[in-house]
Amino acid sequence: MGFRFGQTVFRDRRAILTDPYNPTRTIGEGDWDPAQTIPLQGAFVASSSSVSRSDATRSQILTEKSLYLTDPAADVLARDRIRVGGTQGDLASGTPYLVDARPDADVNPYTGTQAALEIPLTLIEG
Repeated sequence: MGFRFGQTVFRDRRAILTDPYNPTRTIGEGDWDPAQTIPLQGAFVASSSSVSRSDATRSQILTEKSLYLTDPAADVLARDRIRVGGTQGDLASGTPYLVDARPDADVNPYTGTQAALEIPLTLIEG
């Protein structure tokens, strides 16, 4: 199964920082630049919802979308960034959504086939 009119999106992943005194211990994630970027071809990004939140000091909009992939083994993890539009080499291009979670693709118990993998995304503006 494939998306006939799917698009290419880009998955960005920050480098893992290691403890300079103990190289076997990780201490967090680095900046987005440089990021490990790979293209995910034939993807479909669909709208889910938008919420406007305001308080005395801040106004923001949270937009939730879903990324659909036909490859259940695609290299996408929670805390990665998915860029819709733009180019692979320009990290500032495209709309950057953060991956909320990495669920497993369900397997049909009757046929053994896997449908598209749905990955929840969030865009925070403001």
